[in-house]
Amino acid sequence: MTSNNKDEEETALNVMGGIKSSHDGIKRTKRRRFVKKKETVQIDSLYERVISGSMLDLARAITLIESTRREDQTHAQALLQKALPHTGKSIRIGISGVPGAGKSTFIETFGLMLCELGYKVAVLAIDPSSSVTGGSILGDKTRMENLSSHPNAYIRPSPTSGTLGGVHRKTRETMLLCEAAGYDVILVETVGVGQSETAVRNMVDFFMLLALTGAGDDLQGMKKGIMEITDLIIVHKADGDNMRLAKRTVREYKQILHFLQPATPGWEATAVPVSSLEKTGHDKVWEIITEFKSKMEKSNYWQERRQEQTKSWFHDTIHDYLVEHFFSKKGKKEQVSELEQKIGEGKLTIASALEQLFSKNN
Repeated sequence: MTSNNKDEEETALNVMGGIKSSHDGIKRTKRRRFVKKKETVQIDSLYERVISGSMLDLARAITLIESTRREDQTHAQALLQKALPHTGKSIRIGISGVPGAGKSTFIETFGLMLCELGYKVAVLAIDPSSSVTGGSILGDKTRMENLSSHPNAYIRPSPTSGTLGGVHRKTRETMLLCEAAGYDVILVETVGVGQSETAVRNMVDFFMLLALTGAGDDLQGMKKGIMEITDLIIVHKADGDNMRLAKRTVREYKQILHFLQPATPGWEATAVPVSSLEKTGHDKVWEIITEFKSKMEKSNYWQERRQEQTKSWFHDTIHDYLVEHFFSKKGKKEQVSELEQKIGEGKLTIASALEQLFSKNN
């Protein structure tokens, strides 16, 4: 082989991964590959920027909270610990409604009104994750274009990620970060009527349900349990030819609510007509919420509810940790699968399966 060919071979070998070659007895230097190092999270710096109101850094902090990486979780909890003294000063409002009720339209109009009044508004929009791919639409920023561009508003869509109740596992922690960033009103939009209402009810101060004009079909579609956790029913799209029907629907809802146990002790839930198209009724909704807050603070129930919610959150977290810890043990997923099959075939009772699963020998 000629020296020229040797040089070509050496060059090719180096380019293909820095392989050492010593055909001519000369030790050649191994080429170093450039590897981008993961940026170290500076918690103190991130914390300072979050509480100073930086939306970009708030987004980074929430992404850190939502990460499943162990290292990120350690940083996230350190950040939350520092942020805790700045939390708890907002009004937390849960919003749900039947499909087609116009939740996003209402939230945008209501949020813009609050922003113009000088409040800082954060919207945590819970998006349904695909049961097949795990993906989600995350389209609320697109649907709330005007609100998302307002300097006093922050919108964060979060996928449910298969979480029970349709609420993202980290929604509560995200809410705390938004409070630390100075947001006065936190709006939590749920997937829709279903299990998600109970989950959201356990993390907010005030819960609203959006309904459409024409109570007949709506009332049949709503479960009594959902009505019982509602502090206010908004009869939406109460405009134009719908106005007369909307007023009748409001009366019907008020009659039903009168006979139900109140969601909040000392507060009688009511119903109001609202039109996001004509921008009417939103001021009345805010008036009701502020009246609710004042009344609950005087009775000390405001703080009592939050303490109970924190305790419930702690218990939920214990449950999640135990389940995660159980399935992380070697062979447990396979054992559960085998027992499921036996139960399904009628060869084993559930009690016997549990005994096998949790026996000391396993």
